[in-house]
Amino acid sequence: MTQVVAALIWNAGRFMICQRPAHKTRGLLWEFVGGKVEPGETKEEALTRECREELGVFVRATDVFMELVHTYPDMTVDLTLFHAQLVSGTPRLLEHADLRWITPAEIDDYDFCPADVEILKKLKEQAE
Repeated sequence: MTQVVAALIWNAGRFMICQRPAHKTRGLLWEFVGGKVEPGETKEEALTRECREELGVFVRATDVFMELVHTYPDMTVDLTLFHAQLVSGTPRLLEHADLRWITPAEIDDYDFCPADVEILKKLKEQAE
């Protein structure tokens, strides 16, 4: 099982989503910024590192929005999605194909990674 962290970053009623690069597994699907927890890292440290590597920004993880386990054909992920605050920097596409700020009402306009389905459902329910 692979420990994965991701960031739920809000700005003016919209949250950030990123599009996976075409050449990677689940290419061009949308996801929350984040990645694998490396040995010796806390989840919060991994989230800070991944956001810096992928977007060139510094974030601070606050509380956990949701945790889940999802099995893909090639791997099983133990995903922790943190509420995170953008502390410094402007997001840049260092890893992803695209980046958007969307509202919960716009979720269905995007094709997300399957592991994110339950998270997206909860976001839509909380917005109602």
